Parts: sequence; structure tokens; C-alpha cells
Amino acid sequence: MSERNRIIVTGGAGFVGSHLCDRLLEGGHTVVCVDNFHTGRRENVDHLLDHSNFEIVEHDVAVPFYLDADKVYNLACPASPEHYQDDPIRTMKTSVFGAFNVLDLAKRSGSRILQASTSEVYGDPIEHPQHESYNGNVNPIGPRACYDEGKRCAETLFFDFHRQHGIEIKVARIFNTYGPRMQPNDGRVVSNFIVQALCGRPITIYGEGAQTRSFCYVDDLVSGLVALMDSPSDLHGPFNLGNPGEFTVRELAELVIDLTGTSSEIVYCPLPADDPRQRRPNIDHATSELGWKPEVCLRDGLVRTISYFDALLKAGTHEPDAAVQTSHASAFNGERYKRRVIKETGAVEEAAPIGK
Repeated sequence: MSERNRIIVTGGAGFVGSHLCDRLLEGGHTVVCVDNFHTGRRENVDHLLDHSNFEIVEHDVAVPFYLDADKVYNLACPASPEHYQDDPIRTMKTSVFGAFNVLDLAKRSGSRILQASTSEVYGDPIEHPQHESYNGNVNPIGPRACYDEGKRCAETLFFDFHRQHGIEIKVARIFNTYGPRMQPNDGRVVSNFIVQALCGRPITIYGEGAQTRSFCYVDDLVSGLVALMDSPSDLHGPFNLGNPGEFTVRELAELVIDLTGTSSEIVYCPLPADDPRQRRPNIDHATSELGWKPEVCLRDGLVRTISYFDALLKAGTHEPDAAVQTSHASAFNGERYKRRVIKETGAVEEAAPIGK
């Protein structure tokens, strides 16, 4: 077994973050989940609350804080268009101020730190497939810029902290990822299609459905993140992490229809502004340097994801049209769990469970 570490996962109650917490705990590490529950969900980490090596710190990374750690995974930021465009200024603050604050924490604690960047740094790409050397084609004033440019700025901060302060950094550019624990109402194409199909509603395709995407199952992505974090110190990235299989949006819709057996029809809506026409990662760098490549094909991953959403909807615990979650005040109301909060000074103090 590899060396056991104390690891911070910001955004640890989110879709990808919660799966990463699972993997790190399975590896024997101590995990501190930092999340403000703006888009993260308590259900994603419910099963971890009694784990002896897991704790939650409720905090917004846009506000400075300090915790001791050996490693830091910075996953804190809304990642779906519906969520990050709901409050674009907050999204930009999370991306930029959050990156600065976790880098400052890493500088003070001597931590190795990984930034969860995104394929959106390539914008609507002219180069296809996208290699890490491609600088992108991003509209800096469009409705997606809060996320696209926020993540680009975060990458700049990471490399400047490395050059100026010697911080040991890792940067992953994450392509479309899907799997259990996605939110039914997050506006992403996979969750949209599955929920619409399971509910017997029309499946909405934006544009003609000819735009392409590459879909990586969440377990594969987590393996890539861990491999990057544990790679030699001179490998900083950026590294594309995604599945190079390329599908049109219409092909995805037809596959979801086939796997769910729905009678839903496909309807077409206007294409959103700055929606990328093509998206496929070149992962040669990750394969050669990290020994990583995805293993789960789209059909198998969709079967698992459909099963998750089917159970979720049948249990009635989530309404598919529920509003975007904007408050975490009752995220752990009445529950017993290890929880700490950050004071205005940036120090950490023990706190009783909310509602007790």
C-alpha cells in the first residue's frame, strides 16, 4: 500500500469529489472534505459520515482558510452550465479566489496540490482533437466565460505559484464526466437525457445534435486524478483526462433511448451561445506519462448511470425539475457527524451539528 496521507478534497461533496473521497479512504488515507454545499449534496457523503478517517469542514474556498494537509485536490466549483451560469460572479470568485486560497494553504503547509481544470479552457476548439499544447478559442465575455476564463485564470495561478514559490502542482483538464451521483437537474447532457427518458418526456437536443462530446465514466476519471497526484514531482501537467471515444449528441440520445426502452421523442431547441461544436481529448500524454487510460465504455457506463437515476426517481427523493440548490444551511440538519467550520480569521473551530 502507498504512503498514507492527510488529504483535503475541496468540493468533496460534489459529484466527482465524493467519488474521489471514496477512493482515497479505500486507500487508507485520512480525508478532509471541504464544501459549502452550494452545489454539493449531503447524500453524496452520507455513507462516509461514520468513517473514522473522514471529516467535513463547511467552508467557501473563496474565503481564506488554513488546514494541515499532505495533499490537496481542488475540485471546488460548479461544473454544469446551469449551475455555473446561475451565479456567474460567484463562479468566477470560486475559480480564482478559491485557487489562490488553496495555493496559499499549500504554500503554508508544504502540500502537493492538484487543480481540477476543465476541457472548457479550449473553448469552441479549432484544433481537433484537443492536445494540451492547444491554447484554446474562448470568448472572454460570453455567458460561459465565468467558468471558462475562471478555470484558465486558475491554471495561471497554479503555474505562477509553482514558478515563484516552488509549490508542487498538478493540473488536470477534465473532459465530460458522468456516472452515479450526478444531480438530476444539473443541466448536463447525460443526466438530462436519462431523466427525460425515464420520465417519458421529450429528449431535448440543442442545435441539430451534430456537435460531438467524449464521455468519461467517473471511476475512470478518479483513477486518472489519483495517478496524476501520485506521479513524479516533475510532472505538473496540464494533462487531459477524458475518454477519447467521440459521439454526437444525437448518438448519445439514441443510445439512452435504446437502453431505457423509453417512448420519448427527440425534440430540437436553439443552440446555446458559445456551445462547443467538437470536443475530444488527446490523452497520449496521460497514457505515456501516467500509465492511465479509461476502461469503461459508454454503453456500460450508461447502464450503471441509468440504474442510479432510476432508483433515485423511484425513491422520490429528488424532483427532476427542482431548483438549483443555493443554500447549505440545512445540509446536515439534525445529523451526528464530525464537522468543523472556518472562522472569519481563517482558523478552524469545532462545531456541533446544525440543529443540535
